[in-house]
Amino acid sequence: MTLTIIETGLVPEPLRGRFRPYPEMFSTMLARHGAGTTPSFVPVLEGAPLPDPAKLDAVLITGSPAGVYDPLPWMDPLRDFIRRAHHSGTKMVGICFGHQIIADALGGDVRKSEKGWGLGRHVYEVVPDHPHFAPGIKTLAIACSHQDQVIAPPKMAKVILRNQFAPNAGLAYAGGRIMSFQPHPEFEDDYSSALIELRRGKVSQDIIEAAQDSMKTRSDSAILARAISRFLTG
Repeated sequence: MTLTIIETGLVPEPLRGRFRPYPEMFSTMLARHGAGTTPSFVPVLEGAPLPDPAKLDAVLITGSPAGVYDPLPWMDPLRDFIRRAHHSGTKMVGICFGHQIIADALGGDVRKSEKGWGLGRHVYEVVPDHPHFAPGIKTLAIACSHQDQVIAPPKMAKVILRNQFAPNAGLAYAGGRIMSFQPHPEFEDDYSSALIELRRGKVSQDIIEAAQDSMKTRSDSAILARAISRFLTG
């Protein structure tokens, strides 16, 4: 199965010598956790055209520093791509910005949250009985890095991951062909910590220190990665 990864963001320039691009992070994550996919990258930031989603096996939309409200030339074409993918029943996964733009394109409300920055390892409640999570999993601790949030999901979406900071952190869409998440299972801990440090001086010292301290919590990224793999290949 070919997984078309829509690259909507770049690793921040100060970190590019140390860390791989986001599509490669996802490719590594999925290879490690058994998705059995062949990746194909679409760098929309470089002007790459979006393919016909009806001809694709599956799609993954990456994170980005952009917000859905930014007037970027690739934003409306991506919304149209998402709507056509939904109409054609193409499997689709969104992470962070990907989670937000899917919700935005399909009728949800996405904005910069009044709660400010979510940084570090957050613990999320897993809504019971979702088929892509193994039975008995009640919480997941996953790294996040965002200001924007899905404030109101589309009517066709059900919340499957949540916490007090981000009540709509995971969504599963009617029809079983779209799933998206606010946190980043593709991030290794050293990259998450480096991102936190980049915010130093821009975010309060208390938030930075709490975020770095939270990285001591054991990561459940592998559990979420396996759920995404099962979704893509199931």
